[in-house]
Amino acid sequence: MERPTRTLGPTKASPPLVVVTERNGSKPFPRLYSYSTLHSSSRPVERNGTGRGETRRGEKRRGRAALRLRRVPFITSLSLSLSSQTLNRRIASSSRRSQRKSQRPQRPRDPDESNRVRDADLGFETVDFNQHKPSSSSGSIRSSSSAMAGMAPEGSQFDAKHYDSKMQELLHQGDNEEFFTSYDEVFESFDDMGLQENLLRGIYAYGFEKPSAIQQRGIVPFCKGLDVIQQAQSGTGKTATFCSGILQQLDYGLVECQSLVLAPTRELAQQIEKVMRALGDYLGVKVHACVGGTSVREDQRILASGVHVVVGTPGRVFDMLRRQSLRPDHIKMFVLDEADEMLSRGFKDQIYDIFQLLPPKIQVGVFSATMPPEALEITRKFMNKPVRILVKRDELTLEGIKQFYVNVEKEDWKLDTLCDLYETLAITQSVIFVNTRRKVDWLTDKMRSRDHTVSATHGDMDQNTRDIIMREFRSGSSRVLITTDLLARGIDVQQVSLVINYDLPTQPENYLHRIGRSGRFGRKGVAINFVTRDDERMLFDIQRFYNVTIEELPANVADLL
Repeated sequence: MERPTRTLGPTKASPPLVVVTERNGSKPFPRLYSYSTLHSSSRPVERNGTGRGETRRGEKRRGRAALRLRRVPFITSLSLSLSSQTLNRRIASSSRRSQRKSQRPQRPRDPDESNRVRDADLGFETVDFNQHKPSSSSGSIRSSSSAMAGMAPEGSQFDAKHYDSKMQELLHQGDNEEFFTSYDEVFESFDDMGLQENLLRGIYAYGFEKPSAIQQRGIVPFCKGLDVIQQAQSGTGKTATFCSGILQQLDYGLVECQSLVLAPTRELAQQIEKVMRALGDYLGVKVHACVGGTSVREDQRILASGVHVVVGTPGRVFDMLRRQSLRPDHIKMFVLDEADEMLSRGFKDQIYDIFQLLPPKIQVGVFSATMPPEALEITRKFMNKPVRILVKRDELTLEGIKQFYVNVEKEDWKLDTLCDLYETLAITQSVIFVNTRRKVDWLTDKMRSRDHTVSATHGDMDQNTRDIIMREFRSGSSRVLITTDLLARGIDVQQVSLVINYDLPTQPENYLHRIGRSGRFGRKGVAINFVTRDDERMLFDIQRFYNVTIEELPANVADLL
């Protein structure tokens, strides 16, 4: 199919809508395009070799009024066309921005400009990565195996030293010493924490025997009503930490929403709801998950009947607050789980909107496996002297999870490599991560065509389908799950022994969330990363960021599972 011709932007003679003819085989068919302004918060659309749009995450164009062609459904009527006044206003606005930009000092651009813009947004500095690439006479990635197993170069995309210095600057600048409070007491057992007897019964019935490190330090401050910022590795019990703190403080005689918990995905919100119900089984707690993809009327009915705790995604929770179906009058605890994702560009505005509707004196808890400096800085806006329980960046590695990489010289060879692994290894349950929803569907079809039984889930599926797939995977009836980063945060499937990164994550922070799906709560687990020549830099960045060495996959990998 021929790629459509694209115009850089409208001119005075440009019509409001442009019809472009594309060819599908021998039959031409029209496509309708409209002009829209690409604002600074939008992500640019790149075109790959197939002519299909691919979003390159993390890359933004700032300070310029770029214009793009956006495809809209083809209709015979031109009722969607912009009025001439609207189009003229947009053209004039674009012209004014261009004039302002032309008056700024210009600096030369280079091929790495997009990377530099992205790194500047994240607060990191970059140098030319080509200076650090291992030399290779043959050009094969296999010749650099020993180099890839070592540490990432100084000044790589996510420079750990710069990360540490920025974190220290943030934690110790100006009035931060007064902003944060300390709480150093450590409790070796749940019995020493002063928890209600029925809550202790629920904790022990859930399977906990001894509190994890984050639970030893984090439960009691939250139970005392203090604002907390807590960071710990995936699979170490962060969810149980804030659930215990919430359950300890609820007034069970008042059947009103007293605690609000936000999570970035529907699956994680439903997982938190299950943990809350299990730990509060002997307390008679009423919990409801408000997530997208479910019936709004059903949410309204359950909220009207009365609940103690609401767990949900930002969009649906804000909708319930706006409709006044969820009344904030009695809410006294507000928790953000996976805070780095929640406070990212996609969720930050919704979080602020929700927080504005809550009572002024409210306890805030922020929990995550990673806490970038930017996320920590944002929490200052709505926290009051929080207790800071953070782990250092070089303590983020997951103990008990063996991490390896496999050299795959071409992207096309990944599928054969994956099938060889599954024919060689005896795997109980595993998760395969890819970077796009389209690739989930493609890989699922390819694996099934080779007689491998796999399941798949991603954000384009409706909620009922995703729930069914997750139930099958948790029960063990499905042993292989292919997914995107949708599943990387907080989903607890304790039987998972292997995680395969078919694609390396686009951000080093997500690597920790992904491989944390195996080896839950100290169990043995293995993470295998497929690495092409283009992935070499990201592998360096991950090793540098987490201060780990990822070795090449050994021949006896079957003994590790």
